[in-house]
Amino acid sequence: MQALIEKIGRSVGGVVGTLFQAGRDAVDLCLKTIIPFMAFVTFVIGLILETGVGDAIANGIKGFSSSLGGLMIVCIICAIPVLSPLLGPGAVIAQIVGVLIGTEIGRGNIDVSMALPALFAINPQVGCDFVPVGLALGEAEPETVTIGVPAVLTSRMITGPISVVVGYLFALGL
Repeated sequence: MQALIEKIGRSVGGVVGTLFQAGRDAVDLCLKTIIPFMAFVTFVIGLILETGVGDAIANGIKGFSSSLGGLMIVCIICAIPVLSPLLGPGAVIAQIVGVLIGTEIGRGNIDVSMALPALFAINPQVGCDFVPVGLALGEAEPETVTIGVPAVLTSRMITGPISVVVGYLFALGL
């Protein structure tokens, strides 16, 4: 009987120890990786909102949203590898442009069938701000980060316009 109790105690102790260490690792990871990234994103969002850069860019590209060619231009601009990580945090600019385009669609100034391709056009930067953090969470080597981040940003520049065309094709007849 004593051996059984001892075995159960060791098993429970092992499980509790493993769960405790997992909790310590999770908190450590949050403190070293996720929270600093959240602070950076908050800073960039505040900078974009307070300087009016988001509104200026959104109003500048609003006129392109009524045609497939214009949406392709918007998508390519939003997917430029240098701009993507800056446009991505909080998707501030995408939110503003989305509201402007949605308002114009609601007023009837832009055809409803442009809603889906417009969504894809303003969002090619999605995830580009998180690539370095994701690689850090995966404990990637510095060489992997050096190659991986530009690779993802460049791939979004290629796949973004393709998604706009696919969205346009699926929206035909709406």
